[in-house]
Amino acid sequence: MSITIKEMKSKTDLKRFIKFPFSLYKDNDFWVPPLFMDEINTLTPGKNAALEFCDAAYWMAFKDGKPAGRIAGIINNRFIEQWGSKQARFGWFDVIDDIDVTKALLETVEQWAVRKGMDALHGPLGFTDMDKEGVLVEGFNELGTFATIYNHPYYARHLEELGYVKDTDWVEYEITVPQEPVEKLERLTDIVLKKNRLTIFKPKNKKELVKRYGHELFTLINDAYGHLYGFVTLTEKQINQYIDQYLGFLRLDYICVVIDEEEKVAGVGITMPSLSKAMQRCRGRLFPRGVFDILRAIKKVDLVDLYLVAVRHELQGKGVNAVLINTFLHNFIRLGITKAESNPELEENANVQGQWRFFPHRQHKRRRCYIKHLRHYGDPVKGE
Repeated sequence: MSITIKEMKSKTDLKRFIKFPFSLYKDNDFWVPPLFMDEINTLTPGKNAALEFCDAAYWMAFKDGKPAGRIAGIINNRFIEQWGSKQARFGWFDVIDDIDVTKALLETVEQWAVRKGMDALHGPLGFTDMDKEGVLVEGFNELGTFATIYNHPYYARHLEELGYVKDTDWVEYEITVPQEPVEKLERLTDIVLKKNRLTIFKPKNKKELVKRYGHELFTLINDAYGHLYGFVTLTEKQINQYIDQYLGFLRLDYICVVIDEEEKVAGVGITMPSLSKAMQRCRGRLFPRGVFDILRAIKKVDLVDLYLVAVRHELQGKGVNAVLINTFLHNFIRLGITKAESNPELEENANVQGQWRFFPHRQHKRRRCYIKHLRHYGDPVKGE
């Protein structure tokens, strides 16, 4: 049995790197494919603004000549500057159930990281917090979401056998949407709006929303998330990229913006109809049928994914979250939505998890970021 590792550099290599999990999870009912085009754009310099300040390399493992695993090594230089920690990242990690293959992949990234002067390797993480992150450690029989990683149960076992330990966890909840408004939440919303002199912005169309508040929504995310695990503030170029990439596709029923008396953004919530089943049907391809699957999912849906809630720093803990959740509740009732997926929340983020107390909910998934300190390779040598 021979294991070889190959760095994937060409366009053909990159496509092969992206395709690997499609075969690994071919018969899995819970894995949600990524959009192939998004993966290309994310991993290609010139298409992903984060690659202007990140170093990245991609490798695949082959066992007896057959694809057996993949991994990306990432050094986010802005993370190092912001957090003062020389930690490299690994991401896009998928592997067969063979500890030797996993070891070969991880040792390749570890050695690369040490040559770059890094002290530790943690992950799975992407280039930024907008990318998927965390090894799934609970919830293997739950349908994945478009925004998260799904993996086989043996991933965590492999990592732990190879010296990786927990750095942080994210938890996820399934929330049952009630069929009528929640009186306590209604009262709280009224109090918060009046006390803080806030209003809910109601744009005529998406163009007005993007023009007036597109940029400000992402600067708010920088403000609200700056203290969270591993967060790196978005650059102007990244903000413009995300505005073009995402905001134009959102339906107004699935976004809520709260503004203050000076018409500045106080809080924002962004949700989307679940694309999980649509992605499974089209296998991550927009053509020939993917566009129709996605449009059908957006128009006829009873499950919604909650992508983010962000509140301006000085207003956190003052109930603005409740305003956002209550607004969504009214919209979801009208649209016939019965369930919502919270997507990952840091396990210690009690403020976020506390907002689910108004609804029936269950914690059904957990994912983990692992870390390993890189001392055993000797003194780091900077550069390649």
